[in-house]
Amino acid sequence: MTAPGLSVLVTRPPPGLDETMRALAVLGHRPIAAPLLRVRSLSPAVPAHAQAILLTSGQAARPLASAAPHLLAVPLLAVGDRTAARAREAGFLQIGSAGGDANDLAALVAARCRPPDGPLLLACGASHGLPLCRTLRAAGFRVARRCLYAAQPVRRLPGPALEALNPAARLDVALFFSRETATVFARLLSPRLQPALVATRAAAISHSAAEPLLGLGWRLVEIASAPDAASLLSLLDPASVSPTCGR
Repeated sequence: MTAPGLSVLVTRPPPGLDETMRALAVLGHRPIAAPLLRVRSLSPAVPAHAQAILLTSGQAARPLASAAPHLLAVPLLAVGDRTAARAREAGFLQIGSAGGDANDLAALVAARCRPPDGPLLLACGASHGLPLCRTLRAAGFRVARRCLYAAQPVRRLPGPALEALNPAARLDVALFFSRETATVFARLLSPRLQPALVATRAAAISHSAAEPLLGLGWRLVEIASAPDAASLLSLLDPASVSPTCGR
């Protein structure tokens, strides 16, 4: 049974922020919204044709659908199930999910696509997707990488985060859905607030996301068993608590 009534800091930006807040409320927890990135859409030139679209983040789904409605019927391969669901919500018609990370997506591309059949369109965020591009190009694919959004770090911790980290308050868990948000948190955390982490667990979606959090003084740093939101939220179950990373 999921532990009731945990206070949970959610650091991801919209639209995932809203989705996670609702999920936590349904589970009986007290979600605290503290997005550490501001996301803005970009409008790059999109190719007229592609044998498949590759989506590494659900953030790119709606901007791509708006920029390239002519590609809605092109097969789309998403890095994970939630990204696939957002692509479906945005109007894409043929969707497959790698159910994991960029390496799983590369394997799915190798299984379903052939280099002679035309270029791949990689839709991602600014500064993202470069390792995946290199992997696919090394395998003989032509890849058109297009950045559909940019995420900018906030300059200071949001007010709700400051309140939750106040020594008089108690924060049970802080959720980190990306290395970017974890890095921003670590950079903006002041020495005055750091003692509050002694009683707080950090839950990260991947080893990469956990790395910037190590050494900050958390009671525990845990890593989801798979890089998806469901696995991350499952760490709130007391039965899952284990010293994955320690402090």
